[in-house]
Amino acid sequence: MRRQGGGDEGPLAQRERSRAALYREVVNAAVLGLAVNTGLGLAKLAGGLVGHSFALVSDAVNSLGDVVTSLVVLFALRLAQRPPDPEHPYGHTRAEAIAGLSVSLLVLGSALLVGAEAIRRLPLAHEVSPGWTLWIAGANVVIKEVLFRYKIRIGQRTGSRALMAHAWDHRADAFSALAVLVGLAMVRWGGPRYLFADELAALVVVAIILRSAFSLVWDSAHELMDAQAEGAFVSRIEAEALADPDVLGVETLWVRKSGLEFFADLHLEIDPGLTIAEGHRIGHRVKDRLLRAFPTLRDVLVHLEPSPHFPDHAPAE
Repeated sequence: MRRQGGGDEGPLAQRERSRAALYREVVNAAVLGLAVNTGLGLAKLAGGLVGHSFALVSDAVNSLGDVVTSLVVLFALRLAQRPPDPEHPYGHTRAEAIAGLSVSLLVLGSALLVGAEAIRRLPLAHEVSPGWTLWIAGANVVIKEVLFRYKIRIGQRTGSRALMAHAWDHRADAFSALAVLVGLAMVRWGGPRYLFADELAALVVVAIILRSAFSLVWDSAHELMDAQAEGAFVSRIEAEALADPDVLGVETLWVRKSGLEFFADLHLEIDPGLTIAEGHRIGHRVKDRLLRAFPTLRDVLVHLEPSPHFPDHAPAE
């Protein structure tokens, strides 16, 4: 029972506006992150090269990797908003997960290269970084923490896992920047005998990048494998379906994530004595109810089952 249109254009138009607003808010946050990461990445790269700090260079690679991630996510969000077509009847929402998986593999590769270079440089002598590199690292900590708080707030409000993942990536970046700051401070105030701290800080950054990248690989693969959505969201959908007076139970409820949106498969238990037309009306009523209540639901497939609470009409074993 899958319906693309509807007779009530008011709720449909309102739903499309809500969906557009959802994507717009997430895109705006991603654009802000893109601009900030570009500026930070270039500043840290220049500071690390001029100030001879490999930890700062490795953190710059992290930020520039986030730039690539943001670009790919923005492209995926644009593609995900395309309407269904004959070749893609479920739409294009999976583009975000595919983009996330591709980017995470790229980030993994860059982190391993930076880690190998940090290990190679550990026993080598090099110059002490100037004091102004501390200011770059310190500013990076503050900016990343502010970005985390901004994106986590929007992510929680919109239900965007992609944005929340980006938010926690900013929190990880803040911790890695703090490691860089500590390493630079040790080298600056401890002298040449603490030069190892710069490469050690770079390895801490690499470890944080690898953790974030593996987490993104897992989440993207989980989504592409049609894993069940989180329990709280599924329970809310079930409660909303049961609020219909003609729904006697929910036999099956599968909810899979696809980009910023979800698809639900719902088996409703109803009075088996009802006519096909009456059951059809109940199914569409529940579907419309769910689509209004949850703007992130792209579509709901409703299947009707005879309720076991009516033994006279129970199906034969």
